[in-house]
Amino acid sequence: MIGENVKEILNEQINKEFYSAYLYLAMSGYLSEIGLYGFSRWAEIQAREEIDHGMIVFEYLIRQNSRTELKGVETPKLKFGSPQEIFEQIYEHEKTITESINNIAKLTENECDLATRKFIDWYLDEQIEEEDNIHRILKKMKNFGTEKASLYLIDKELGERKYSAHFPTNS
Repeated sequence: MIGENVKEILNEQINKEFYSAYLYLAMSGYLSEIGLYGFSRWAEIQAREEIDHGMIVFEYLIRQNSRTELKGVETPKLKFGSPQEIFEQIYEHEKTITESINNIAKLTENECDLATRKFIDWYLDEQIEEEDNIHRILKKMKNFGTEKASLYLIDKELGERKYSAHFPTNS
């Protein structure tokens, strides 16, 4: 059985993942409003992945016979700046999620919860991928500019993203 501290931090992580989904959905809506449908699709798929991430933790707690404690999800802000500013916000947000996952890893080591420590390894790898993907998009915007032609090409590329269920292979 999972200890109380680990249960608490995992329940907090569920909330953070669902908040991330809300944030990406809000961004998707805004990006659609301004006609950047590829950017919007990217953010919508990102929201779906964040829901997957929250559900993975939820199901893990259940499999470990631990209590899930769902809390209210904060409403994200609804006004955003330029696409580059949005992706800078996304990058900063993902860095806070990485920090949160790192804190879970530290806690599970301190509490000698090796099963949860092993479970959280997938999230550590996932966050490296998340930050790298976002950083690459930001680099494109910075290198090629945010003029209409550049945004059009980046929008087209991001619109090609496909959703696939996002779960660890051992879940």
